[in-house]
Amino acid sequence: MSRFQIIKALLGPLLRVLFRPRVEGAERIPGSGPVILAGNHLTFIDSLILPLVVDRQVFFIGKDEYVTGKGLKGRLMAWFFTGVGMIPVNRDGGRGGVAALMTGRRVLEEGKVFGIYPEGTRSPDGRLYRGRTGIARLTLMTGAPVVPFAMIGTDRVQPDGRGLPRIGRDRRITVRFGEPLDFSRYDGMDRDRYVLRAVTDEVMSHVMRLSGQEYVDVYATKAKAA
Repeated sequence: MSRFQIIKALLGPLLRVLFRPRVEGAERIPGSGPVILAGNHLTFIDSLILPLVVDRQVFFIGKDEYVTGKGLKGRLMAWFFTGVGMIPVNRDGGRGGVAALMTGRRVLEEGKVFGIYPEGTRSPDGRLYRGRTGIARLTLMTGAPVVPFAMIGTDRVQPDGRGLPRIGRDRRITVRFGEPLDFSRYDGMDRDRYVLRAVTDEVMSHVMRLSGQEYVDVYATKAKAA
């Protein structure tokens, strides 16, 4: 068994007992070939739950600090995150975004599943914020379909992304997947900024309908800074 299969076999049942996650539309994820999973980001545990509710292994970008910790806790975190599919990237500085984009492209060209939060950071207040166009670049460069998804209730389980998750009957989590989106009509236009924005906005529109969140046409990083 791979490390991913071991982690899923060990933590999957525990996850179901603690959070009773309801998964809707998982059959919409293609069983083979490259695919992008694009969704909202409410709290830290989103990245723990998503890989454990999808049959295929999901690869995603994560902060390199998650795998550079010291001591037993640091080693366990590194073992878990890299095992479930996290690829550590230093996103600080001007080259961080390029490194993340190229990493995603490589994953998709290998025929794997790549998960991404187009907002670029966690929502500061539970609303859905404007998506960054990296998602559009990835689908247009690789031809991979985009399956939108929504995390619902994770912010009630772990408010503000801090501390241990809360457990209770009123804190059930739902992960909802939409129909695959095909953007092949824009082939060869991955450098057109208007096309990139249109594709990104279409993806975010589907995420909004799945999640039921209020949409804010501002980047989440700007909202946090304000």
